[in-house]
Amino acid sequence: MIIASLNIGMPQKEFFHGKELLTGICKKPVAGPLLLTKLGFEGDGVSDLKHHGGTDKAVCVYSLDHYPYWEAVLGITMPGAAFGENLSVSGMAEEDICIGDSFRIGTAVVQVSQPRQPCRTLAARYGRDDLVKQVVDSGRTGFYFKVLTEGRVQAGDRINLLERDPRTVSIAFANRIFHHDRRNREGIEKVLAVPALSDSWTRSFQELQKKA
Repeated sequence: MIIASLNIGMPQKEFFHGKELLTGICKKPVAGPLLLTKLGFEGDGVSDLKHHGGTDKAVCVYSLDHYPYWEAVLGITMPGAAFGENLSVSGMAEEDICIGDSFRIGTAVVQVSQPRQPCRTLAARYGRDDLVKQVVDSGRTGFYFKVLTEGRVQAGDRINLLERDPRTVSIAFANRIFHHDRRNREGIEKVLAVPALSDSWTRSFQELQKKA
């Protein structure tokens, strides 16, 4: 597991297929080490603070291993940081990464907090209204880190597993329950039992629990 690219960008006006949006999704790779704080990387930002950013979603992670799939689906060559991710990585599949897993990256320590939920801005970027559904259905969502220990991180750093969460609730499992199996009470309770689950996903799963 390695950081292939570290990407940052502040919100700015972007024009996607005739639509003007204020967004930080078009992130650019940087070479040198950056300070990673509890709220994310220095020089990085988001425009929609309701759905992005914050301590639970300090770092967005996406696997380069998924890029060939999306190039086939979209018929384009994917740009760098194609999903607006801070860390473009390799060797971190949603089936293998669990909520609560902790890693050392550079001198920082991070912990998986929730899957990434695709948004309309991503769909607008590629001019595909069905892209949110495509991402959800594919399971290739990516995920978020919260920061346990601040430190400096750079492209090329190895991602070293420090501790596997003993509940082994994978990103893929959480996605499957949330998006496709919303009446599965046992599955809902299994996800809720993970202490590291983000506040927003905890609330969402508590709502599912009431309806299951």
